[in-house]
Amino acid sequence: MSDIKKVFTAKACPPAGPYTQAIVAGPHIFVSGQIPADTQGNLVQGSIADKTESCCRNVRAILEEAGSDISKVVKTTVFLDDMANFAEMNGEYEKHFSHKPARSCVAVKQLPKGVPVEIECIALAGDSSKL
Repeated sequence: MSDIKKVFTAKACPPAGPYTQAIVAGPHIFVSGQIPADTQGNLVQGSIADKTESCCRNVRAILEEAGSDISKVVKTTVFLDDMANFAEMNGEYEKHFSHKPARSCVAVKQLPKGVPVEIECIALAGDSSKL
């Protein structure tokens, strides 16, 4: 298990349960689902765009801590509690993932803490020697 490293940064929402923000395994970084919350775990208020931006900001901070960056994301999964929010989420999402990684977007009945959006991803690791 020495080739598996946990990632934590205070610059992103802390985990809301018994999991890590991300795991570096070989050449990949697996970022846990990020909800729209600040670095203290307080939920972000505002539009779906505002909440999507918060999720992306958390993903970015975690990837930077892991020695990578958002341009190295190869796959995302977006969870929405209502597909009526798809277009607005997409408008904000594409600002952060302009390189268009592979993506799944699914509607779910409910998300943690009652949030309307959550984003997880897989990225290529950069220099993970500092972990």
